[in-house]
Amino acid sequence: MLLEVKNISKKYNNGNRALADVSFALEKGEFVSVIGPSGAGKSTILRAINQLISIDEGSIRFEGAEMTRLKAKELREQRRGIGMVFQHYNLVSRLTAIENVLHGCLGYKSWFNGVAGIYSKEEKERAFDLLDKVGLTEFAYSRCDELSGGQKQRVGIARALMQQPKLILCDEPIASLDPKSAKMILDYLKKINEEMNIACLVNLHQVNTAIDYSDRIIGINHGRVTFSGEAEELTEERIVQIYQSTELFV
Repeated sequence: MLLEVKNISKKYNNGNRALADVSFALEKGEFVSVIGPSGAGKSTILRAINQLISIDEGSIRFEGAEMTRLKAKELREQRRGIGMVFQHYNLVSRLTAIENVLHGCLGYKSWFNGVAGIYSKEEKERAFDLLDKVGLTEFAYSRCDELSGGQKQRVGIARALMQQPKLILCDEPIASLDPKSAKMILDYLKKINEEMNIACLVNLHQVNTAIDYSDRIIGINHGRVTFSGEAEELTEERIVQIYQSTELFV
């Protein structure tokens, strides 16, 4: 098992309970989508896995290591195996595509080399190979603020792959994109998942997209898991239970 999330709960300082007794597991090479309405807790789950936020209760084990108990250096090392793709890209706009991709290996570098932007020949070659994998070789030296939304997201995917991860967490990766760009991004993620055997945990609003691309789907509402099963098990009735609404079918 690559990732085991057991009985995690999280309450924010304002009193809102974001997660309540959430449990699931992810095997190596799986493509799993998390669906549910806005505010259901999907993003909190991803940030908890990577320890961008702390949890109040429960256990998160990645490759056997308890993420919630790691010291700073140990957590930094463990995070190398977890790439992250964000809805709003999280790129450095003034830097080029290739420079942003190279940032993906900062977790492997000393503080000085990271700040100074010192990369090996092998790292630079790998960064170019990854841009080629997502179809952006010709834009390697373009500033990221000159790229389209879909192109920026592909740079984000290449940056995540630069970490040589076992798992990629994708937080609403297509929410800001037009349908054509969204399909392209999901196609790239699925190709990477299948060809490189990298597990993907993807937050999605689009139920049909989740069904089309996922091995398994997790439904969440009010911070609780309301469905967990294979894509073909996600019936209309279960979708209504997840979203507590029939508006999806109007």
